[in-house]
Formats: sequence, C-alpha cells, structure tokens
Amino acid sequence: MIKTYFLTKKTRLQIRDNVLTKALALKLLAVLTRNDPVMSNHRAHGHYLAKGGDLYRFFAEIYGKADGCAKGRGGSMHLIDQKVNFLGSTPIVGSIVPVATGVAFAEKLKQNKTVMCVFLGEAVVEEGVFHESINYAVLKQLPIIYICENNLYSVYTPLNLRQPERGITQLISGHGIPAISADGNNIRETYNVIKSAYLYVHSGKGPVFLEFFTYRQREHCGHLFDNHLGYRSEQEFLEWKKQDPVSRLKQLLIKKKYLSTAQIQTLQNKLTVDSEKILEQAHASTTPHKTINDADTYA
Repeated sequence: MIKTYFLTKKTRLQIRDNVLTKALALKLLAVLTRNDPVMSNHRAHGHYLAKGGDLYRFFAEIYGKADGCAKGRGGSMHLIDQKVNFLGSTPIVGSIVPVATGVAFAEKLKQNKTVMCVFLGEAVVEEGVFHESINYAVLKQLPIIYICENNLYSVYTPLNLRQPERGITQLISGHGIPAISADGNNIRETYNVIKSAYLYVHSGKGPVFLEFFTYRQREHCGHLFDNHLGYRSEQEFLEWKKQDPVSRLKQLLIKKKYLSTAQIQTLQNKLTVDSEKILEQAHASTTPHKTINDADTYA
C-alpha cells in the first residue's frame, strides 16, 4: 500500500520497511506490557505499530503531517510516541543502543519493574558503542533486551565480508550476557524465545541479547526490489521469500483448522479496506505550521 502511494508521488519521504521481519514485531506485542519502553532503528514501522502505535498517526508521520506521531518532523525513520512508550527510533547505526541502555538504567533506578527492549541490525555489533553499552548493562544488571535482526547485509555488503567466521552470539557472549540465536521468520519460535528472555530480565537477572535470522526483501532504502544490482542472487532471494513469517502462519492456521482460507482472506480484505481509509485520512490532514520547527527542541 505504501509502495503504491510512493509510486504515485503522494509521499516523497524515504521509506525503510520491515518486509520479512514481521514475526518479531508481531510477537513483541504479545509479550511486552504497555509500560515497557521500546526503541528502534531505521526499520521501525512494525516495531512501533506492534507496541500499540496508532495507524493514523503513523501514516500522518510518513506524510509529514501535523497529526503524525512526531508531529510530521520525523518521517519514516524517526518515529516516537510516548503515549505507548515507544521512545524513539534513529537511522544512525548503533546510536540508539546507548540511549536505550541509559533508559534501562533509569528504569532500574526508579524501580519501575519494566523491561527495556531495543531493536538493532547485525551491523551494530561492529560499533564500539554497542560493546560499551553491553558491558555496562551486564555490570549494572540492567533490565534490557537487545534484539538483533540479522538480515545478513549492511546495505550491499554481506555479513561474511564484514565479520570473521564466527557467530554473533559467540562474540556477544564474551561480555557475560546470555546470547541466543533463533529463526526470526518462525512466529512460534520467536514468541517462545522473546517470552523466555522477557521473564528472565523481568525477574532481575540482568540483560539478554537475542539474534533473529531474517532477510531484507526489498532494497536497502525504498519500496522496490534491487536484485539486479548483483550483490545477492535471485535464488537466495527466492529461498528467503519462502520463509515469509505471515505466509507460514497462515499455513499453520489452516493446517490446524483454526481458520479457513476463506476466513483469512476475509480478514485480509477488511484490513486492507480499513488501512486504505486511514491512509487517505492521513494524506488529507493538515501540514505542520512553520512555528513548530523550534518546538520540543533542546540544546
């Protein structure tokens, strides 16, 4: 849907979507409470909505409208909504990690009994500030879950050209933090792993690092496909596309006879109609007044 509007030039902001990372967002909603804070990176759409973010305010933000969750000033990559404890996202690689770690420290000092959750890509583990943050979180036994969405590429560079032949969890566990890898496109497995980590952290035992293997289906920045650039093969792309978490969940629901194909299609049709209506409302909403530029700005 966003793709269609982008092609018709109804939005000119950069879009970085979460296609094929939907399982993590879906199960995040099922585990976290409303009071648990979340922060994310440049692919935060699903994370924001799963945390309870408002769809109208999300679309309005994509359009740069005054009703947006960041008042039209953040766009696709700078989502924030304190009403649902989504404390912000930023596209600068690794920069959100120390901020989230600081929030976890503050939550512990306040004895709020919450669990901080921060999303990051696998390239973040190549940043020094990430390791400083992990070290401090372990030292202070902070209530935070670091969720790494490993989509195997940093823009066009594959993982094997950036990191030596060892697992990321092997690297991270050297800090003394529980580090677990799982299939990020398997919704049931994802739920079980996140729930287990949540209970561990919530009990006061300290931080956890989770790595979920997934894949970036579309181009690094945008709504199109970019296999023609040659940095990945068509065969690899198609193999990962088969692992789409929503498609796998549909198959499971049908196999277990929880829902029929017709019932699923009816739900999809309703969601599409409702979403398009909200999208049109957001597009027709007002733009921010220029006086808002200096509002909520701190130096």
